[in-house]
Amino acid sequence: MKRILFVCVENSNRSQMAEAFARMHGGSDVEVYSAGSQPSGIINPKAIAAMSTLGYDLTSHLSKSLTEIPDVEFDFVATMGCGDACPMVRARRREDWSIPDPKDLSPEEFRYVRDLIEHHVRQTLAGLL
Repeated sequence: MKRILFVCVENSNRSQMAEAFARMHGGSDVEVYSAGSQPSGIINPKAIAAMSTLGYDLTSHLSKSLTEIPDVEFDFVATMGCGDACPMVRARRREDWSIPDPKDLSPEEFRYVRDLIEHHVRQTLAGLL
């Protein structure tokens, strides 16, 4: 089983959708987490709606801090736009995905970012599993 972590600033959009896609496409082969460097405490309703159209319910997710994830070495960590605000997390492989924060985008633009995240997740899983 591979351990994967997705990190963004608020843990309310990008990292939450990435976690969802990893769960959807990685199944029981992955242990997936997401967290934020400055978590908002909520999941953006736009993210919930965007994932709902694909059959995934984000309402069961919680916005979490990096201090709330297990203190383990991850097989893969992806950061998404948090730059220096993301503290180092132990990882065998790490990538910074330059994905824009979709929270203020139109629904169409939000779905574009969602699909971009799915593409990155699928590529990552193909290389890990």
